Amino acid sequence: MQANTSSDGATATTPFIEEDRNRGGDGGWWRKVLVLDAEEAKNQVLFSLPMILTNVFYYAIPLVSVMFAGHLGHLQLAGATLANSWATVTGFAFMTGLSGSLETLCGQGFGAKEYRMLGIYLQASCIISFLFSIIVSICWFYTEPILILLQQDPDISKTAALYMRYLIPGLFAYGFIQNILRFLQTQSIVMPLVFLSALPMALHFGIVYALVHWTSLGFKGAPLAVSVSLWISILLLLVYLFRSNKFEHTWHGFSFESFSYILANLKIALPSAAMVCLEYWAFEILVFLAGLMSNAELTTSLIAMCVNTEMIAYMITYGLSAAASTRVSNELGSGNHDRARSAMLVTLKLSVLLALTFSLALAFGHNIWAGFFSDSAEIIEKFASLTPLLAISITFDSVQGVLSGVARGCGWQHLAVYANFGTFYLIGMPIAVFLGFNSNLQAKGLWTGLICGLSLQASTLLLITLCRNWSKIDIPANTEKKNPVII
Repeated sequence: MQANTSSDGATATTPFIEEDRNRGGDGGWWRKVLVLDAEEAKNQVLFSLPMILTNVFYYAIPLVSVMFAGHLGHLQLAGATLANSWATVTGFAFMTGLSGSLETLCGQGFGAKEYRMLGIYLQASCIISFLFSIIVSICWFYTEPILILLQQDPDISKTAALYMRYLIPGLFAYGFIQNILRFLQTQSIVMPLVFLSALPMALHFGIVYALVHWTSLGFKGAPLAVSVSLWISILLLLVYLFRSNKFEHTWHGFSFESFSYILANLKIALPSAAMVCLEYWAFEILVFLAGLMSNAELTTSLIAMCVNTEMIAYMITYGLSAAASTRVSNELGSGNHDRARSAMLVTLKLSVLLALTFSLALAFGHNIWAGFFSDSAEIIEKFASLTPLLAISITFDSVQGVLSGVARGCGWQHLAVYANFGTFYLIGMPIAVFLGFNSNLQAKGLWTGLICGLSLQASTLLLITLCRNWSKIDIPANTEKKNPVII
C-alpha cells in the first residue's frame, strides 16, 4: 500500500480546507480561487474539445433519425420524439452511467501504472452493460402498455413502441461504446475519438435516408438506422483498439479473469448509473409537469425549449467533466493528492467561465435562439422572460457537472446519489410543483424549482469535494491483487 503523502513529501492528514488554511503564506484559499494555472488549463481545454465533439456526434445519431421520421407525418414525429426521450431516460442515460465505474477504476489504475488491469476492467464493464441491456430491452419491448399507463396518447404510444423495438439492437452497441470511450478517456487518448465518432455520424445520414426512403421499412427504418450506425461505431472503435500500438500495455486480449472483477465493478457502476439517471429524470419530470398545467401547450413548449437548451449547454460542460474525472483519477492513482485537487480547481474555474460565456450569448441572442424552435411571437416573448432563470440554471449545472466528474474520478458516486436524490426530489421538485401550480408563475415556477435543486446539488457536491480528506483516498500499490478501495 503506497503512502498517502502530499507533493512536498509531508504526510497529509487534514482535510482540503484545513490544509489550505494552514499554508497561509502563499495567499491561501483565495489565491487558489483567483489564480488560474495556465498550463493545466490549456491541457484541460485541449482534452475537453475532442470529448465535446465526440459527445455531440454520438448525440446527433438518434436525433437525425427523429428528424427523418418527423418528415413522414405528425404522428410519426410525435412517436419518434416520445420514443427518443423514453430511450434516453430509460436506456442511454443508464448505459452512460454504468460506464462511469471505469472513470474510477481505469483512471486510478492508469495513474498507479497498473496498465494490464485497464483491459480487465473494460471487459468486466462490458459484461455488466450487456446483462443490463437485456433487462432494459425487455422493458423497451413493452413500451406501449407502459406509456399508456403513464397517460400518453394511445396512437402516439403505439408508434413510439414500434420505434423502440427497432432501437433495441442499438442499446447493446451504445453500452459497449460508452465503456470503450471511458477506457480511452482515462488514458487521455481523445483526439482519435473525434474521427471515430464523426465518421459513423456522417454515414448515418446516408443509412437513414436509404432505409426510410429506398426500402419498404419507412418509419421503422429510422430507428433501425440508429442501431446500424451505432454498431458501425463499435466496429471502428474495436479496430482501433486491436490495431493501435498505444494499447500494448493496457489491452492484452480477452480474459476470463474479468469475470472475477464484475462484482467490484458493479459496486461502483450502479451508484454511477443512479447518479446520472436521477438528474436526467428530474428534467423529464419537469416536462411532464408542464403538460399537466392549464395552458399545457404553451408551458410544455417553453419547458421543452429550456430543457433542450440546458442539454446543449451541458454537452460543452461534459468535456470539462471528463477532463476533471481523468485528471483527478490519474493523479490519485499516482498518489499525487495535491495535484489532483489543483486540477479540480482549474476545471471548476473553467466551468464557471464557460457557463458565464454561454449565458452571455443567450442573453443577447435569446430571440434568435427561440426562433429556431418556434415562429410564435408569444412563445418567443415568454422564452425571453425565462432567459435570466435559464442562465442561472446553466451556471449551476456547469459547476455540478464538473463536480460530478470529480466524484467519478474519486469513486464518490454513492455520495453523489444521495446528493442528487435529496436536492432534486426532496427539495427541488416539491418547490417546482408548489410554485408552478399554486402561483401564477407556471413555467417560471417550474424552472425556479429546478434552479433550487441544481444550486443545492452543486453546493452539496462542492462541500463533499472540499471537506473530504483527499489524502485518505486509499490507492493500493498493486490493483492486480486488490481492487482500489473507494472512500
